[in-house]
Amino acid sequence: MHTIRKIQDDLVYVGGSDRRLSRFENLFPIPRGVSYNSYLLLDEKTVLFDTVDDAISRQFYENITAALAGRPLDYLVVHHMEPDHCSMIVALLHRYPEAKIVCSAKALVMLTQFYAEDMTERALVVAEGDKLSTGRHTLHFVMAPMVHWPEVMVTYDEPSKILFSADAFGTFGALAGNIFDDELAFNSVWLNDARRYYTNIVGKYGAQVQALLKKTAAFDIEMICSLHGPIWRGNLGLLMDKYQKWSTYEPEDKGVMIAYATMYGNTENAANVLAGMLADRGVHNIAMYDVSGTDVSELVAESFRCSHLVLAAPTYNGGLQPRMESFLHDLKALNLQNRTVALLENGTWAPVSGRHMKAILEGMKNMTLLENTVALKSALAENQFDALEALANEIAAQIVE
Repeated sequence: MHTIRKIQDDLVYVGGSDRRLSRFENLFPIPRGVSYNSYLLLDEKTVLFDTVDDAISRQFYENITAALAGRPLDYLVVHHMEPDHCSMIVALLHRYPEAKIVCSAKALVMLTQFYAEDMTERALVVAEGDKLSTGRHTLHFVMAPMVHWPEVMVTYDEPSKILFSADAFGTFGALAGNIFDDELAFNSVWLNDARRYYTNIVGKYGAQVQALLKKTAAFDIEMICSLHGPIWRGNLGLLMDKYQKWSTYEPEDKGVMIAYATMYGNTENAANVLAGMLADRGVHNIAMYDVSGTDVSELVAESFRCSHLVLAAPTYNGGLQPRMESFLHDLKALNLQNRTVALLENGTWAPVSGRHMKAILEGMKNMTLLENTVALKSALAENQFDALEALANEIAAQIVE
């Protein structure tokens, strides 16, 4: 049975959610599931904005059939060719043989790569600034390359003041009846998922996100319909502020994240001692994570959020503990910058982990490394408390107002 919801009088939500999938892109844990959003415009011409992952194909077809109520489908707008949005395209077009595909030139090329069928005759290829009238509505097409694939475009609907934003402004998390952000616990639940989604999937492409934000600033936007997560209408100002910070790599919070790797608990102990010293100096909301037990997507999201990072790791096989090394390479690949970083290294006979962490960080943009690296030999010693306190003083002085 269909489950649809009216967004406006002539716009219907026809997407659905997947709570069975454990990892998004088979990489990022999604304990709250994920939604695949699709929208149907019922103007003089009918327009479907994107399809869904085939995991919810039955629900999708029932929704479209109910929403169309016997009308033909005239257009399918393809914003993004990633399979969680494009896997139903060919099957859908077989069901609606008169429908035309509206997409970018690069999307049309990708369509032939994913599927054996040539859709060229059915394609309406659009470029930057092109428009399509569907009756009362006029759709404006805006190219958004590398947000986060090269074929991506977004669509602005003039009379309804809606931006159909592809993967931009998306979040992890399944929807449960409530599809609008102002119906949900945004700050306590959804903000963390929005941050983790952006930083891990789009984080590398800050410059491209900035370019898209500048383009869309020309439009009067009252609602954003993304391909994942809620429809934004109540927290637009807050969401735009977050995207401005995330895409310029500006920290959200003046705070400390301590990420540590430990083999037998000695490096963890030093991290705990430092956390206590920071708390004594008035630093609040210290975040601490074991890199071996925390998914790297959480570590990345927190690194984007916090202004100061403390990285603590032992030497391993003459190099850096593997989970810490992998985490730092992820931060570099995602282009994180503008952070202040303190290092704490450990090693029983030849401590070199600090050197390896420093080498990765020096290959990143605008990272400030505090000079006071604390070097342990097996475990924190009494005579090292002064060095740890000096580090705590330096960090606290930059954070506590």
